[in-house]
Amino acid sequence: MSFKPLKIGKYTIPVPIVQGGMGVGISWDQLAGSVSKEGGLGVISSVGTGNYDNKSYSDRLVANRPLEVENFYSKKALFAIFENARKICGDAPLACNVLHAINDYGRVVRDACEAGANIIITGAGLPTNMPEFTVDFPDVALVPIVSSPKALSIICKRWQKRYNRLPDAVILEGPKSGGHQGFTYEQCGMDEYQLENLVRPVVEEAALWGGIPVIAAGGIWDKNDIDEMMTLGAAGVQMGTRFIGTFECDAHQNFKQVLLDAGEEDITLMKSPVGYPARGVRTNLHGLIDTRTGPAIKCISNCVAPCNRGVEAKEVGYCVADRLSDAYFGDLELGLFFSGSNGYRIDKIISVKELMEKLTQGE
Repeated sequence: MSFKPLKIGKYTIPVPIVQGGMGVGISWDQLAGSVSKEGGLGVISSVGTGNYDNKSYSDRLVANRPLEVENFYSKKALFAIFENARKICGDAPLACNVLHAINDYGRVVRDACEAGANIIITGAGLPTNMPEFTVDFPDVALVPIVSSPKALSIICKRWQKRYNRLPDAVILEGPKSGGHQGFTYEQCGMDEYQLENLVRPVVEEAALWGGIPVIAAGGIWDKNDIDEMMTLGAAGVQMGTRFIGTFECDAHQNFKQVLLDAGEEDITLMKSPVGYPARGVRTNLHGLIDTRTGPAIKCISNCVAPCNRGVEAKEVGYCVADRLSDAYFGDLELGLFFSGSNGYRIDKIISVKELMEKLTQGE
């Protein structure tokens, strides 16, 4: 099957492959810029930008971590990341992923627009107020992430009523993705919540709102998977984990090695301070969490609202901001290494160009 370009608002993505936004620091300038250069849609993660360039853009550090929301989600760093990504991809469409559950969501969305994002992608909650923060940026396309037709319906109704607009596309994320899930533990294993069984119902819902393009995500690995999603009615796909296995991925080499060394049994769901299960590679950190012998939880960054200033982090036994930041810097003892269910299938590191060729032409 040959692929048609993906239209998102006024932007055309020549190859309908969206690179998933991965924080902290897994998809920043090098990866996102390279994906957009090769015709896909590169997505810069806004999470933990205070760690960019070894924290040189963070105004205040405590225990060598960005202090408070304004530094963890550093505007100066986000601007620098976009500037450097543009040096790679030029004027090609470039997106920014901003989690709805973060503190300062509206400010970070505006920062991303000012930095030059053409498209804003938001998940981790129902972004019913997303258009509120892009009023001054009418050309910026808005793409919510949903896990059901009902979620898409709620968003469309509220956006239409409040803002007289609809999503420019929607990402449907199934329960095999890396990081935080939009499902309970039980739902992650149930047939009716698997991506292949959700695509048609969400495409049908999207058709009721004028044919919003649906982008399928979560567990997609190769051209056969992409073909299957397109056959089910998706206009494109989003892939995160497989892009970690590229030279250009901004992750530390140790992060890539964790995936190269992982077996299928090592990739597991775990509790998260955000309140939903998260998928990653079982490493030394999990043993520390299980025995409650991990680092003290001090909530320096105040990253996400559901954590309630570290209350939920203490409940589950770790700070997600600190542990993801450690993974970005390659700390094998304390890092939290998120991965989709297929991460163990990464067996070598290749270029983004080669990966895009494999995904479009087959292996």
